[in-house]
Amino acid sequence: MRVLLWHVHGSWTTSFVHGAHDYLVPLTPDRGPDGRGRAQTYPWPEAAREVPADRLRDEDVDLVVLQRPHELELAAEWLGRRPGRDVPAVYVEHNTPKGEVPATRHPLAERDDIPVVHVTHFNHLFWDCGRAPTRVIEHGVVDPGYLYTGELPRAGVVVNEPIRRERVAGTDLLPQFAEEAPLDVFGMGVTGLPDHLGIPVGVFEDLPQARMHAELARRRVYLHPYRWTSLGLSLIEAMLLGMPVVALATTEAVEAVPPEAGVISTRVSVLTAALDAFVGEPELARQVGRTARAAALARYGLGRFLSDWDRLIAEVTGDRPAVLTDLLM
Repeated sequence: MRVLLWHVHGSWTTSFVHGAHDYLVPLTPDRGPDGRGRAQTYPWPEAAREVPADRLRDEDVDLVVLQRPHELELAAEWLGRRPGRDVPAVYVEHNTPKGEVPATRHPLAERDDIPVVHVTHFNHLFWDCGRAPTRVIEHGVVDPGYLYTGELPRAGVVVNEPIRRERVAGTDLLPQFAEEAPLDVFGMGVTGLPDHLGIPVGVFEDLPQARMHAELARRRVYLHPYRWTSLGLSLIEAMLLGMPVVALATTEAVEAVPPEAGVISTRVSVLTAALDAFVGEPELARQVGRTARAAALARYGLGRFLSDWDRLIAEVTGDRPAVLTDLLM
């Protein structure tokens, strides 16, 4: 299949373009939000091809993967075909709802021609999708490999724009965690974090993914302080690296982190105690991290993710082999 999708969520898109299809990624001259093209910090397969936006009308597209409401209009304008009507489409909902939760109405709730694909069961539970058909395809992550050394008695945190997203990302909780373990924060927009918090925090601004993984795996434990996020892929990546996890028991984290893979709780005192224990006991951290890696491989493996998507793509485009119910009709 020839699949059109925008480069919006880097880690998710990296996994998605590892499938067996041809992926058309819009490109604009400024490489802005609607035309980033291929990833610049992670090697994508050659099957993911940049296509200038003004040339998309010349492309034969079998499926449009939408991820933001305004992409409906973008696709119609750039392709000259309306998603869901002139060309098959699905809408991937990456985010938890906002506003009047849990009554938030999905932007596609009034349409029945474009399935909404949730990346977590939590999202499926909380979004009101109305007439739209829905499906859950859980994340799959490219395995970075077991890189854990845990040589640094510090906690690693991965968050983009922690100052702007303070409550969402749990940035305001970091001073309490820092009382138990030194913190190193990785991501975009982290440079001003020490001044913002008024405490010493190590910051690593927007490292290439491979380098970030290697650096993160040197930390003793991974801290996931998010209050309200769908399921940060950095959490799964940390588990795959072999890191023990300490996380707020919110949204999908309670499903992603089994008890033997770390500590999850809504009580900050429980989480700070867990940080202290992992930092102070390297062998405990290593054992729990190995269990975390096994759990992440079992649930969020790339093969399962791509197989789930292949089935949905075949279903939506009508390109599927006959099954028993078809033969009996």
